[in-house]
Amino acid sequence: MDLIEQPGRQNRARHGGRRGLGRAIALNLAQAGARVALLARSGGELDQTAKQVREFSAGVLAIQADVSDPGQLSAAAGRACGELGDVDVLIKNAAVVTPLGASTGIDPAQWAAAIGVNVVAVAHLSFLLLPAMIANRWGRVVNISSGVAAHPAGMLRANAYATSKAALEAHTVNLAAELDGTGVTVNAFRPGMVDTAMQAFIRGQDPDQIGAELHQRFTTSYLEGTLISPQQSAQSLLTRLDSEDTGHIWDVSEPS
Repeated sequence: MDLIEQPGRQNRARHGGRRGLGRAIALNLAQAGARVALLARSGGELDQTAKQVREFSAGVLAIQADVSDPGQLSAAAGRACGELGDVDVLIKNAAVVTPLGASTGIDPAQWAAAIGVNVVAVAHLSFLLLPAMIANRWGRVVNISSGVAAHPAGMLRANAYATSKAALEAHTVNLAAELDGTGVTVNAFRPGMVDTAMQAFIRGQDPDQIGAELHQRFTTSYLEGTLISPQQSAQSLLTRLDSEDTGHIWDVSEPS
């Protein structure tokens, strides 16, 4: 069974939304015959995605939970395994891009909360589901990262987001080394500039608040039509799942 974290629309600063990468991944997996558990914060968005996924797979479970709450995350993992069986493929797409703005004006609690969602919750979910994968001698864990991890100065005034993605990749590589030889692979995926609600959210912010450079970068990418679709990015990721590679930072721009 595959478990996909798909953020909802209630917090527009989260990746995903109606055209999100999480939904595209879930649809592709269902079309391939997988049973899919969807985990998201927004019930409305979650139900909409689950309805679409059920057109291709009868084994679909929608779980509404806030990944920043350890109790809710543990309960969600337990429910997924209880109703659909052990998780074989875990793809974690949930993330927040906020807070945005000059770092000296950011509330440290908001900064820490972003790290909590983008790194701590990601690691926690892996730790919950890895024992069964290790026991079964097979599993695939993919953490959705960002090109900002390679170019942190590319998103000025998004310090929490840039920091979290760099940390996420370090977590990925370290965990992969720990699990080497178990049959479980752990990799990160940089999805590229995907046309998602996060992109629209940044374009809709006040340039004076988030910085003219960041706002201009995302606006220009949209206007010039250089964004790729969630389906394109999802397909690039899913073609790599059969690989035995582990500890890799996959990039959508590189051949799979």
